[in-house]
Amino acid sequence: IVESVGEGVTDLKPGDHVLPVFTGECKECRHCKSEESNMCDLLRINTERGVMLSDGKSRFSINGQPIFHFIGTSTFSEYTVVHVGCVAKINPEAPLDKVCILSCGISTGLGATLNVAKPKKGSSVAIFGLGAVGLAAAEGARIAGASRIIGVDLNPKRFEEAKKFGVTEFVNPKDYDKPAQEVIAEMTDGGVDRSVECTGSIMAMVSAFECVHD
Repeated sequence: IVESVGEGVTDLKPGDHVLPVFTGECKECRHCKSEESNMCDLLRINTERGVMLSDGKSRFSINGQPIFHFIGTSTFSEYTVVHVGCVAKINPEAPLDKVCILSCGISTGLGATLNVAKPKKGSSVAIFGLGAVGLAAAEGARIAGASRIIGVDLNPKRFEEAKKFGVTEFVNPKDYDKPAQEVIAEMTDGGVDRSVECTGSIMAMVSAFECVHD
């Protein structure tokens, strides 16, 4: 909840409900104006920065010693100071204990599927990794109207929960003596229409690339 605003901030006021986002948007640069990217020239993720852009100083201290900001949001603090481009205003009626997860994993998976992969209605989609990001990606595929959503994960306990997010079939690479991409290619007569990789594993990235049809 916004406690106060600094000079020059016009689109937020005290009392507004917001979500912090570490991939901020200045709304003016070429990336912010593009539908293809959100890598803002001013506010892109910078783990080295640690200070406010306006004056290069920290807004936190303890016993007179500065504490540096963390990824532009410092959300481990009960109160934080952020660039206005690093918060997104939300409906004040939305329950804060539930929408708090929307800033990162949910928007990432859902956005990657709906805004980047853009599966067609009736198409097939493979989702690698069924954690929070992967489940959101599956939900995006379901919303887009994909007819087959194949979830890939090494943890079989995740499969039942994934059904709630639209996953129709499951592949556990441990169950096969050949690569997951070959299993998926056989299941889909040559490969899926889209794949979304949500693990960060290089092996999974290779599988996700190779499981898409020619």
